[in-house]
Amino acid sequence: MKNVIFIVLLIATSFCFGFAFKTVLTSQTKTNKNMKKVTGIGGVFFKCKDPKKTTEWYQKHLGLETNPYGASFDWYQEADSATKASTQWTPFAENTKYFDPSTKDFMINYRVENLVALVEELKKEGVTIVDEIETYDYGKFVHIIDLEGNKVELWEPINNN
Repeated sequence: MKNVIFIVLLIATSFCFGFAFKTVLTSQTKTNKNMKKVTGIGGVFFKCKDPKKTTEWYQKHLGLETNPYGASFDWYQEADSATKASTQWTPFAENTKYFDPSTKDFMINYRVENLVALVEELKKEGVTIVDEIETYDYGKFVHIIDLEGNKVELWEPINNN
C-alpha cells in the first residue's frame, strides 16, 4: 500500500512541478540564456513485480485509460494553444535493465527542446551522458545520470506530440 501511495504522489508531484521546472531551469542557464532545457515532464516510469497487473489495477481503481505502454495523459502546451502534448505513465518489470546503470526503481522522462544543443552543453558541464542520441518517429532520446545516480531520460518530441 505504501508503494501505491508513493507512486501516486510521485505522479501527482511530477505533473504539478513539470511546468515550474521550465521556468526555473531556463532562467538558470548560464551559457545561453535563450536555450530552453526542460519544458515539462515527458513520462514517469517505475519498476514493479507485474506490470500488466499493475496497469490493470490503476485502470480499475483510478480510472487510467491504459494502452500497451501504460497510460498517456494528453494536454496542450499552453492554455490558448492548439499544440497537443502528452505525458507517459509506464510500469516496467522489476528486473528491467532499461533503468541501468541506475539502481533506482524509477526514471523520469523530461521533455526538452533542441536535444542536440542541450547534450553539448551538458557535456561541457561534466554531466554523464549514458548513450548516443537516438531518433524515432516520435522524437529524439538520450539518457543522462544526475548527481544522485538516477538515470534521466531526455526527450525532444516531434512537432505533433
